Amino acid sequence: MRRLCRVLTLAALSALACGAWAQSKVYVSNEKDHQIVVLDAQGQLLGRIPVCQRPRDMKFNASRSQILVVCGDSNQLGTVDLAQQKMTGTLPLAESPEMLGLSPDGKTAYVSSEDDSALVAYDLVSKKQVYQVKTGGEPEGVQLMPDGRYAYVASEAANLVHRVDLQQRKVVQNIKVGARPRRFSLSPDGKQLWVSNELGASVSVIDTASQQVLGTVPFQIQGMRTSDITPVGLVHSPDGRSVWVGLGRANHVAEVDAATRQVKRTVLVGKRPWGLAFNPSGSTLYVTNGLSDDLTLVDTAQGKAVRSVSAGRVPHTVLVHD
Repeated sequence: MRRLCRVLTLAALSALACGAWAQSKVYVSNEKDHQIVVLDAQGQLLGRIPVCQRPRDMKFNASRSQILVVCGDSNQLGTVDLAQQKMTGTLPLAESPEMLGLSPDGKTAYVSSEDDSALVAYDLVSKKQVYQVKTGGEPEGVQLMPDGRYAYVASEAANLVHRVDLQQRKVVQNIKVGARPRRFSLSPDGKQLWVSNELGASVSVIDTASQQVLGTVPFQIQGMRTSDITPVGLVHSPDGRSVWVGLGRANHVAEVDAATRQVKRTVLVGKRPWGLAFNPSGSTLYVTNGLSDDLTLVDTAQGKAVRSVSAGRVPHTVLVHD
């Protein structure tokens, strides 16, 4: 009887988990339609949320009740209420905002400003700019550390990753990486920071204790020139064992073994994949394809694309809300 009850309990929990996942929502910002497209877990369209002009990077707030979205043409940070499924406010940003990081307490947003060559801090309560930290040219990727003390910023023009002390409000280290670094993925344990090198056809791995580059992962695809492999977006799997990388003009994503830093396989998706996000279990990878205007669902166990669905014109960032 005890064994039967245990089996029934596990089955019930599994059903609940599947039911919860079935209700998950996928949010995709698209730059040309000035909207966030809302999909279910299988990629079926649920709705569209009008936002500010040219929405790009997005982050959930701490309670996951809101999405903060960086709008590059209107120079705004939009706030989207997920219960109402609409934008409820904006905050003015510096010129040409790129990517977004949030403090652990949810009170401060850190936005890279390409035109100002700076990381800019904003108070989300007062909706005012607090300070700027100058960086190398064309800063893009922003990664906050879990303790909220440091941030990393990728400078595309300088081929550097800047480590910024947010209490001292200054760059305290410059880390040389590959050509045109774009974005980051922090390992689940916080010990490694992976950065994509768009024009280097590679990813650099930084040790967050020593601030040294541990190694570089090069990408090759048979029949393609190295210059056609342009990695940008990347994400660790939920278990931390793999890192998936969008290879841009190569129209593939690559799975890299996080421990050995060896490429395990590549998967053909849409045109210019950049944005990536996992479902909670890591069984599905969602990939935004900026030049084919769609979102590809990748089965990570089989290593193949399941389907591609329309995601608005020039989809940029994808978030999964469970």
